[in-house]
Amino acid sequence: MSISTIDITILVVFLVGIIWWALRNGQSEDSDSYFLAGRSMKWPIIGLSLFAASVSSSTLMGHSGEGFISGIAVFNYNWISVLVMVFFALFFLPFYIKSGIFTMPEFLERRFDKKSRYYFSFITIFGNVFLDAAATLYTGSLIIKLIFPEVDLFLIIVIMAIIAGSYTIVGGLSSAINADVIQATILIIGSGILYFFAIHEIGGWEELAMRFNDGVWLKLTRPLDDPTVPWLGMWLGIPILGFYFWANNQVMVQRVLSAKSIDHGRKGVLFVGFLYLFTLFIFILPGLIGRGINLFDVEGLPQHMVDGSTLKSAFGINTDQVYPRMIVKLLPVGLIGIILAAMISALTSTLSATLSSVSTLFTMDFYQRFDKNADSKKLVRVGRITSIVVLVFAIFWAPVIQQFDSLVSYYQEVMSYLAPPIVGTFFLGLFWQRSNAKGAMSGLLSGLFVAAAIMIAKYVLGVEITLHFLLLAPIVLIFSVAVNVVVSLLTPAPNPVQVAQNTWTRKIWHEESKELEGVVWYKNFRVLALALVIACFTMYAIFF
Repeated sequence: MSISTIDITILVVFLVGIIWWALRNGQSEDSDSYFLAGRSMKWPIIGLSLFAASVSSSTLMGHSGEGFISGIAVFNYNWISVLVMVFFALFFLPFYIKSGIFTMPEFLERRFDKKSRYYFSFITIFGNVFLDAAATLYTGSLIIKLIFPEVDLFLIIVIMAIIAGSYTIVGGLSSAINADVIQATILIIGSGILYFFAIHEIGGWEELAMRFNDGVWLKLTRPLDDPTVPWLGMWLGIPILGFYFWANNQVMVQRVLSAKSIDHGRKGVLFVGFLYLFTLFIFILPGLIGRGINLFDVEGLPQHMVDGSTLKSAFGINTDQVYPRMIVKLLPVGLIGIILAAMISALTSTLSATLSSVSTLFTMDFYQRFDKNADSKKLVRVGRITSIVVLVFAIFWAPVIQQFDSLVSYYQEVMSYLAPPIVGTFFLGLFWQRSNAKGAMSGLLSGLFVAAAIMIAKYVLGVEITLHFLLLAPIVLIFSVAVNVVVSLLTPAPNPVQVAQNTWTRKIWHEESKELEGVVWYKNFRVLALALVIACFTMYAIFF
């Protein structure tokens, strides 16, 4: 894949510009400024930042690759997640912002106790360092190496780490968010340009539909034995993963906590939900079109669906290359540089978000407890040191990931086992007043035990588990919730004051209804939420 000097120049100018812009808008005067951007962000910025942080380079490549393999089924993760975002914005978000917390584990302490906070914080930090940060560096650098094959992989990893770390470590969350705004804009525009070139290449939408509408390529509802997204897993499994990602994940929620008000936080989440509906066109369909135009010039490529491993072994097709190949094949000089900038944006924004997350978790959940007299400036300094340490760990762990394919290939599956106990604990904590600290910890640990048993049986002992992981997720959830309920009922009730401050009641809904009286419809978050839900089901109906 040859890249012109013009495109490389555009890419370099973009990277230098991003670093300059992020540092220029950084805030690090105190812990509020450094870790939560002074809690002053407005909804458009929050929405764009959430979009940039959520779309990693592996997501970008994975969406287009899945489009090539199985059509639009992977979009089920996105439109179902939008419904989750609406639920999160309506019920959970106000508690997070009003409480003034810095981290998600901190909310568990307010509702339950310190044990659940430390447990969740440790699990999150471990996953952020060894899965999120390292995997983002590895997959993103692997993609860049496809375009610049002569450059050493480890050198690419170091360069990408320096780019993301240069502004995140110095300027904190405000630098990351301001960089995200530019990166999300480039990502959306660049991917949109690629879609229009791709749809033109295949001969328009009608030609695309004619080539792929005979089977289930353009259908969201798949059979129960579908390896990608079985229809029951779509309704039962994806909401659990979606809720963990959007409502429990420090990487995402930290951006929401930076909102200047609950209303701005809510509208920021609804805005990113609206943007996510377009991922079908700008991320997934280009991959399917790549199959329609025989992107890899393979003779005898079957018209029916074939899994990725078979495509690789039998036809020499690596679906990770779909997106970069589409860029080089379809776009003219100049535009290639813009799309490459979009790809780099997907990498650096996700890595930046992960660094901010770990820095905040370690400093506020652990170090602040160790050094209770630490002032804001010292906390900021500890946060910066933490980010540097995490970055170094990620740099050296990233190349090792290629020896453990499952860490990347099965990340979604692994999270479907680990996320349910956490999701169940948050739900019971907010909506069931009787849930107590012992019940919460018992539910978390029992769920972890079941998740570990499944993974050991499947990956270590080689036991064949035929049930799809999206169908296993609700089973783990039900088990951990049942343990939480039973233990809570068999032990003393929680502190009523603690419960009253951190649980949802109908009174809250009625109070919000009064506040919304007289608010014009397009500023009413409930109306906007309803419109987004209708848009979701409309898209589902179109591609049913």
